Amino acid sequence: MIQIIGFVGVFFFMMSYQVKSNKMLFFMQIAGCFVFGVQLGLLGAYSGCLSLVVLVVRNIMLTRYEKWEWVRWKGWAIIFSLILVAITIMTWDGPVSILPGLGAISGTLACWTNNAKIIRITNLTINSPCCLIYDVIFGSWGGVINESITIISIIVSIMRFGWKALDGDRVAEV
Repeated sequence: MIQIIGFVGVFFFMMSYQVKSNKMLFFMQIAGCFVFGVQLGLLGAYSGCLSLVVLVVRNIMLTRYEKWEWVRWKGWAIIFSLILVAITIMTWDGPVSILPGLGAISGTLACWTNNAKIIRITNLTINSPCCLIYDVIFGSWGGVINESITIISIIVSIMRFGWKALDGDRVAEV
């Protein structure tokens, strides 16, 4: 049953890449983060679970990036990062606890650049690898599939569009 919950999360993330607007993309990813958070909590992976709760809040804010000026304040990335560090300390279960925090912090810092190239590089090199390893360790097979799809999708997008095409691309403008 716990693994089925993870596959529901995969569904939400896969659907997020099939929608037209960034707002819907974020809403689908909010649902995916929530579902994976529930799964990781049930698996006893509390660092990952609580990190995903923070990402749900972050993504809710990002749905309003263009509309609410206060959301664009770069300080939010630091505040979320400090919360993620606190979660890592509070849920410490050995070095494995660093993985979801590091992934979430890197992704959060990248999101507040609103630059598609930086977001892709960060997800490819830090965020997704950290989450993939964490998912393997805690047995979230839906998470493993989801991060594998993400890594492959980023590589395909780089091959398809090239790095130059991503320069200056702003996520919230699509």
